[in-house]
Amino acid sequence: MAEHEPDGNRPLTRLRALQWLDKRANFERMPVGGSRSGGFTLSRMRQLLQASGDPQRQFPAAHLAGTKGKGSAATMLTRMVQAAGYRVGCYLSPHVDRLEERIMIGGRPIATADLLAAFRLVMPAVERLDRLAARRKQPGPTWFEILTAVAFTHFARRRVDLAVIETGLGGRLDATNLCQPVVSVITCIGLDHMDVLGDTIEKIAAEKAGIIRHGCPVVSVATDPAAAAVIASTASRLQAPLQVLGRDFQVSPSVDRPNLHATSFTLECPPGSRCGSYATAMPGWHQAINAAAAIMAVRALPPSDFTVSEPAIRRGLRKARLPARIEWLSEQPPVLLDAAHNVSSMGALVETLGAANGLPRRRILVFAASGDKQLVEILREARRLFTAVVLTRYATNPRAATLTNLREAAVQAGWRDPLAASSPAEAVDLARKLAAGRGLICVAGSFFLAAEARAALAATDSCPDRHR
Repeated sequence: MAEHEPDGNRPLTRLRALQWLDKRANFERMPVGGSRSGGFTLSRMRQLLQASGDPQRQFPAAHLAGTKGKGSAATMLTRMVQAAGYRVGCYLSPHVDRLEERIMIGGRPIATADLLAAFRLVMPAVERLDRLAARRKQPGPTWFEILTAVAFTHFARRRVDLAVIETGLGGRLDATNLCQPVVSVITCIGLDHMDVLGDTIEKIAAEKAGIIRHGCPVVSVATDPAAAAVIASTASRLQAPLQVLGRDFQVSPSVDRPNLHATSFTLECPPGSRCGSYATAMPGWHQAINAAAAIMAVRALPPSDFTVSEPAIRRGLRKARLPARIEWLSEQPPVLLDAAHNVSSMGALVETLGAANGLPRRRILVFAASGDKQLVEILREARRLFTAVVLTRYATNPRAATLTNLREAAVQAGWRDPLAASSPAEAVDLARKLAAGRGLICVAGSFFLAAEARAALAATDSCPDRHR
């Protein structure tokens, strides 16, 4: 195939491909108040995939949706099937450091050569659709739609045995929802992205349940009664076999006190019938729930196509890691990074840290978030554990809440003396002074904050970059 060039002259490079991509509408970076919900449609994505050769039809998928935990569950599922000897692709979002983190095979981010090869196949299709859209005075493919097509193309080119695919936003109208699932997974559901998905749990659950396909097995760990009812109704209507946490399987802790570097748990399926004891390298009780969802999903894969033994499940769980999920960047002083960006994920962070032994008396939170989040509620959750907060604003996304809005939210949440810094680097420096070498520093609130704070922390000798 002839090499496609964005301007027809110079060779395609990573920089030029990403510059071309970044000209597209990107809802991850669209400022609060922008018209976002109108950009979601499957018809445009369907056209893009058809014009790219329908790569999504060339591999089976495990599809995951949820407000919290779907990235972790996807990573665990990937690692378990991979440990059984299968070639497994994984598509996650967002990334922390580099876009390549979103598209992986065998646990390795996509190589530059493979990224460009996929772009060369997708770009002509995008530009044909752009011309058609312009004639109809409609928008062309979005940033996320194009990258999803690139991921699907890469998985098809590399002939993966299974692709584990995390939704970007919602599910029903998400660009990933044209994959061909052999199992669907729905993780925790809470109030988030309400400007797009709806302002009630029922509405949000309906969007997430949109990934359920007729006859396709579903695993759900969404325990909110309203969400669970919507998921059960959808599965019943589509005759999709449904396994639900609490009814069909249960999880219990294996130890009295949590370990902030790993999680041990016992899985019962059905409840009361012990299936086995497991451990994952991801700390937190919420990760035991995510691991249980991944294990049940692995067991729901078509037995004629996949054989994943118990030893493979255990090996995979032990290897599953993700950046910015209670990730320790330093032990002395203790500094951790977490991408908690909504009420439920901040609650999980607080519960995990609060249940641990030997937590320092000084606990400083460095916090920034997008302006469309439930800032007051998130910061109120944080007050249950942290003794001080340093508010800041990341520079890499215009959706970031202003320091004024963050300060007002912190006061409403009950913080008497919220501190502020103009950048994540300055916020980390201020937090270190407050910790005085003895306190815990936790950076949380957004993946974008995690990326900028990591760079600031990695720039100092006392806290080297440990990102794998």
